[in-house]
Amino acid sequence: MRRVFGFMKQYSAFLAIGVTFLWSIIAIAVYRGAESAPDTITLRIGHWQLEASVYDALNEMAAEYQKINPKVRIIQDAIPEMIYGQWTTTQLMGGTAPDILEVGLGVLPYHLWVQYYNRYFVPLTRYVNQPNPYNEGTSLAGVPLRSTFKDGMRNSYIEEMQEYINIPLSQFGVRIFYNKDLLKKLTGRDKAPSEYREFLAVCDEIKQHKDEKGQPYIPIAGSKYHIAMWEFPMFDPLTYSIMRYADFNRDGFVGNDELYVAFTTDRISFTNRAVRARYQMLREVTDNFQTGYTGLTRDEAVFLFAQERAVFMTTGTWDARSLLVQAEGTFEVGVMDFPMPSRDDEYYGEVMEGPNYERLQGGFPFAITRTCKHPEVALDFLLFMAGKEHNEKLNEIIGWIPAVRDTKMPTFLEAFQPHLNGVYGNLNLFLGGETWIRWLQLYTLYQVNQISYDGLAEEFEPFYEKQGIKDYMEQQKDWRRAMQKNEQFLAGIRAKALSTGGDVSASNWIKYRSLTASRQITPEISHSRTMQLLEHGPSLGTLGPYEHSDGVLKRVRENVKRQMKTEAEAQNPSSEDL
Repeated sequence: MRRVFGFMKQYSAFLAIGVTFLWSIIAIAVYRGAESAPDTITLRIGHWQLEASVYDALNEMAAEYQKINPKVRIIQDAIPEMIYGQWTTTQLMGGTAPDILEVGLGVLPYHLWVQYYNRYFVPLTRYVNQPNPYNEGTSLAGVPLRSTFKDGMRNSYIEEMQEYINIPLSQFGVRIFYNKDLLKKLTGRDKAPSEYREFLAVCDEIKQHKDEKGQPYIPIAGSKYHIAMWEFPMFDPLTYSIMRYADFNRDGFVGNDELYVAFTTDRISFTNRAVRARYQMLREVTDNFQTGYTGLTRDEAVFLFAQERAVFMTTGTWDARSLLVQAEGTFEVGVMDFPMPSRDDEYYGEVMEGPNYERLQGGFPFAITRTCKHPEVALDFLLFMAGKEHNEKLNEIIGWIPAVRDTKMPTFLEAFQPHLNGVYGNLNLFLGGETWIRWLQLYTLYQVNQISYDGLAEEFEPFYEKQGIKDYMEQQKDWRRAMQKNEQFLAGIRAKALSTGGDVSASNWIKYRSLTASRQITPEISHSRTMQLLEHGPSLGTLGPYEHSDGVLKRVRENVKRQMKTEAEAQNPSSEDL
């Protein structure tokens, strides 16, 4: 007996862990068993949306679905956003993941999601060209599934796999929310300013007023969370013109490697008009944030806005319903677009080439896990929620924008209609490593006005060009490692193409050729070009990828004149030709 007690005392910690683990297994088994009656299919759906409206909307969809499928039960696993990545990883690796899982959260890096998609989720490619049965009797009847979505399921297609993986249920956008009552009280305006200079003047006017406690009103509620929602739609588009000097592979975008090469070959610098304008606008706008905003969280900015201490605040459609609820009975919330400078603005007009381009992309995406015992039922439930009428109802309850075409959205969200024509930013300074750390340090100082723009440029640009080569070369090593992995991946597709026949083989060969061109051949050519520029510098020529020498322009003009002359003679033949 003593030996038994001695053993228990010595290994008490391990015994406690073992008992706890055993109890948890039994508890989960009993809980799962009690979830469904015999002959009932239970589907678990996991997501990170803790808003009450989301929970209610999914429950409503589950109840509607159960009316036509009485033997199916839907249970939600709502997990906090901060731990969703860890929870998802544990569940997927342990084989205990929900049947349907919301995917793509940024707490996990994209390349890790790609690995998860490949290992743990069911591809949906074979279904995207088939009509959604839940669109029968609507304007989308008979339309292929992918064509029923506003974005054509663009984000659902995982290029690395050449497969469609998820089905989106909502669409999101970012705008400026404002307190209509407070704006009227402080400025006498019934409408929000729509032009940049007018917006700055309104902010200046707001700062002149104080509340009953003697505290000044804040024009814009900001935080380290909200600053990005000013940068991408408002500041970054001013740098669109950089593409003409740094888009060496001519794909329409400037990668971080291309930008680094452009800096080191003197094509771009911090003296560039567009670059300077981008940071000048940041200074002018953030001067209207509350003091110390870079150290504040999202909730602190929302609290400032909800307490009627600030007039403006940026956020997305995901916060719209909660802001309305907080303001109900206190003040009226308005939504306005970002006030961009006019083309005749003395300072910004030169680099203001158009409104911000907003790419249509579906959100709130769900995928089916490979451990799902009834994947056909899980897919059917997703198609049910993606049907025109149900998708409209789902998003109406939540207060979001439907992902499906020909649907109505809440009147309050009409201001979030995306800009499908416009420009985008091309200043990607992220190289990783010491370069990025140094940039974040200096950029933070600039944001809080402890360093001037010239000081920022003077300290960072030499460091970026000299020390950045280490981070650039490390990035190239990572790129080379990816090339090796791509070869292994392509070998698998080639093997499938060789071992199958008919349409399946043809499809695999198309995938093989497409991936070989997009991931192996074209990047190799682009990589060689940028490495040559980096090694030889401006000696290869100072012209950008979209510029032409005088000789080339002369030949183009001659060819155009010759073509115009030929067309004129064809339209008015001479008498000799007759």
